[in-house]
Amino acid sequence: MPNYLLFPLKKYLYFTLITLIAILVSGCFYSGQKTIYSQQNLTHNDSNNTDTIQSNKKTKPVALLVNSTTQDFSAHWLSPKLILLPQNNLHQQHNLTFEDGEHIEQVALTPFIGEINHLRIPKHLRSFNLFEVKLTDDKIKKWLKNKVYVSSSSDNISSKHIAHVQTAQLLDVLFTSQSNDADEVKNLGATVNKNLIKFALWAPTAKQVTLLIFNEDKQATDIISLSENTNTGIWSGEISNIQQEVYYQYQLNTYHPASDKVETLTTTDPYSLSLSTNSEYSHVIDLDDSKNKPNGWSSQQDVLIKNPEDNIFYETHIRDFSAHDPKLSSPKVRGKYAAFSEKNSAGIKHFKALQKAGINNIHLLPTFDIGTVNEDESQVIDLNDPISKLCQIVPQHQLCILGDQKMTIREYLETLPLATQERQAIVSSMREIDNYNWGYDPFHYTVPEGSYAQNPEGSARIIEFRQMVQSIHNLGFRVIMDVVYNHTHQAGLEPTAVLDKIVPNYYHRLDPITGEIAQSTCCDNTATENVMMEKLMTDSLIVWARDYKIDGFRFDLMAHQPKSSMLKARKAVQGVDSDTYFYGEGWNFGEVANNQRFMQASQLELGGTQIGTFTDRLRDAVRGGAFSASGDDIRKSQGIGSGLGTLPNELVNHEKSRSDYLLSADQLRIGLAGNLADFPLENAQNENVTGKKIPYGDQPTGYALDPADTINYVSKHDNQTLWDNNQYRLPYSTSTKDRVRIHLQSLAFPIFAQGIPFLHMGSEFLRSKSFLRDSYDYGDWFNKVDFTKQTNNYNVGLPPADKDQANWPLIKKLRANNEGRDIVSPSDIELSSEVFKTFISLRMSTPLFRLTNSEQIIKRVKFHNTGKEQQIGLIVMSIDDSDKSQQLDADISALVVIFNTSTAEKTINFKEAEQYQLHPIQRNGVDTVVKQSSGNENSFSVPALTTSIFIKKR
Repeated sequence: MPNYLLFPLKKYLYFTLITLIAILVSGCFYSGQKTIYSQQNLTHNDSNNTDTIQSNKKTKPVALLVNSTTQDFSAHWLSPKLILLPQNNLHQQHNLTFEDGEHIEQVALTPFIGEINHLRIPKHLRSFNLFEVKLTDDKIKKWLKNKVYVSSSSDNISSKHIAHVQTAQLLDVLFTSQSNDADEVKNLGATVNKNLIKFALWAPTAKQVTLLIFNEDKQATDIISLSENTNTGIWSGEISNIQQEVYYQYQLNTYHPASDKVETLTTTDPYSLSLSTNSEYSHVIDLDDSKNKPNGWSSQQDVLIKNPEDNIFYETHIRDFSAHDPKLSSPKVRGKYAAFSEKNSAGIKHFKALQKAGINNIHLLPTFDIGTVNEDESQVIDLNDPISKLCQIVPQHQLCILGDQKMTIREYLETLPLATQERQAIVSSMREIDNYNWGYDPFHYTVPEGSYAQNPEGSARIIEFRQMVQSIHNLGFRVIMDVVYNHTHQAGLEPTAVLDKIVPNYYHRLDPITGEIAQSTCCDNTATENVMMEKLMTDSLIVWARDYKIDGFRFDLMAHQPKSSMLKARKAVQGVDSDTYFYGEGWNFGEVANNQRFMQASQLELGGTQIGTFTDRLRDAVRGGAFSASGDDIRKSQGIGSGLGTLPNELVNHEKSRSDYLLSADQLRIGLAGNLADFPLENAQNENVTGKKIPYGDQPTGYALDPADTINYVSKHDNQTLWDNNQYRLPYSTSTKDRVRIHLQSLAFPIFAQGIPFLHMGSEFLRSKSFLRDSYDYGDWFNKVDFTKQTNNYNVGLPPADKDQANWPLIKKLRANNEGRDIVSPSDIELSSEVFKTFISLRMSTPLFRLTNSEQIIKRVKFHNTGKEQQIGLIVMSIDDSDKSQQLDADISALVVIFNTSTAEKTINFKEAEQYQLHPIQRNGVDTVVKQSSGNENSFSVPALTTSIFIKKR
């Protein structure tokens, strides 16, 4: 354990470290107040095991200004005349009460009598009792700027009951339900029109809003009182004759439930388009001004896609791309946007090779402004920094006792023994002050993150981000942005809270009884079911697509948002970019699960929309499940790509292994057919069923109605890498050569499946994170990707205790019993990279791997070796193109894909197999084993652990 105390610190608060430690040591930090803080290891369950969602926070525990007793927020004001109270409120008299500090007013609630459209009441509130309130709209708007609660009493009960009121739906009715109100306003935020700047902020519950103006030195230059439009709830004002850079903040006088009093709060603009370093000030910018664009912006390459199924997504973290690249032109671009504009780096060289093979999309992990990495480089640690810099920032760090502080942190880590806990302890101790995070911590949704910029101040980061996008486009790729509109980094009165300071309790999803913000995503969940949060998301997406030329969006925890919101947002983005593509995580869990609050944008609800969802069906069939398991329970859970049915390890029950294999094989076949609900298949019981009838836990395996509904993957940033996953599960005796082939075969499944492949950067290099399950905040050490192909980052120390201490005994046992067979050489990595590119070229060589509708797949795709008597370890898929009237490929009339996951050569009977030949890309490739595949008179033969593609020429 480190011998010092170090809580995670917020962006721009590192200078308070010593003070915080003193407070902690004194035991005064919590002060008896309720602390709402979540850094949970949540496994959201979409019927079986799905991706593990982690809190990605570098933030100290939050001491909210609320009483230690749980508050009651069980009253719901849905419309001007309708209030809901829970049935367990047994009092007989209920009064809606208003307090403004000087006055108290009340109006009696009466039981509602009459008919009401039940669809207007969310499912989770339909058991509540309905009451009618009689107030004018003007009076309601006045009350909403103050404390409002329901006071309940009875003649036979001595005490009164107080229920604070949730008002989000009422705000929507009052300010967004008409034809020309808040949600129709196009220009929220700061808008530049020649020498005039207009400001607009939606804050209907604020008593007063003031605009604070600053110059580029952050010196106050003006204070402007904004005026409110009571029909829209928008506060607005303007300034003119501006001759310099303008920074600004809003100051709001507003009642806030977190403190139960009127607060004067200063915050940035939720519609910010530019920011100061560390996001303390919003910055006025005209994104259409040529001075804010890199040279060549208007003439950059536009990479077009004919059909969504033509996409291949390559998931990239901006820092991972260049953090270890030895061929950068300058160390200043390491981990920065600028690394994508390099000419001769190892990463760029590899990207060019991937593009030539056929990969056409670079998916960037979050690149919007986040709340977890300090943008002032003097205050953050890099592995290449000397220990002396670490000691300047944290003088009491355990490394500061070392005599040689000129040694870099990386050099010191390399001196530590592999099998001990020391490396992970050092890496873990620096999490809060290093320059790394995945970025799922939204601070401002519509500004590029500053820590990836060489200059994070104002327009500089905008230009650097645009230069990156332009360079990626000019390499021949589309650019996909990972967006996180399902939560914010913080809420309440906390430093990186923005939305909740402006309209408290509106932008976030609240518990129906306590009013606490739901945190099922990891952090403070937003409520995109509320009109102005939906508008913020849509407006933000339009900016990214129109002004930054982002070609598509991946939505984090998308099922926490309404299906209707996703469809509306896509339509709006298509208005500025017709071939955009939306996809995301459709996991069904949390307070919104099973459509409790709205119809979700979940796997089962999005079928037929061509909004893609990641499929855990193919993933689990290949990798094995048990994502929340630890120790031996991980090792027991083999998948078809990690030995199930063919390479059992010492913990596997052989009888159960066969039955698990048969079900997994059927799930995998449906996955290869685009995960279609209606795809016909002979199952392992010799029954003719469809994809939706094959079980995946308590849900159907097949749920897609179109191949563009499905994103196929076996590895991404979440959870262990594919290489680490397989090492957990493979028998000790498995040779290095076979481990590499098993890894490649796992990658072959999503690449040759109908639907859209999603590939994790470095998976072609056998990428490892040394068994770390969740690397979101564990720096360059565990997240290393080596584009020079010398190492795969395996066995660089035990993974951090916080995530994987329970797995240490198994990891140590594996490393000992594997006897080095899990250690790969540069030649192994080179072979894997080349075969990977071969697979990509094969997919893109024919439209038969990219069928564009369910009818084509059902008609053309067929599986062989199915039913009770199937050969274990052999998945055989054919795709037909013999009908000349519906011909898709001018050269090929049919193809057969054979996945042999066993350790022996396999032969499968197939009529007229002699008319097929091994695909020329494989015949001429680097894999000598696949070249042994053959087609005889009525059978195919395929070597062990090999995926072979046979084609029948016209």
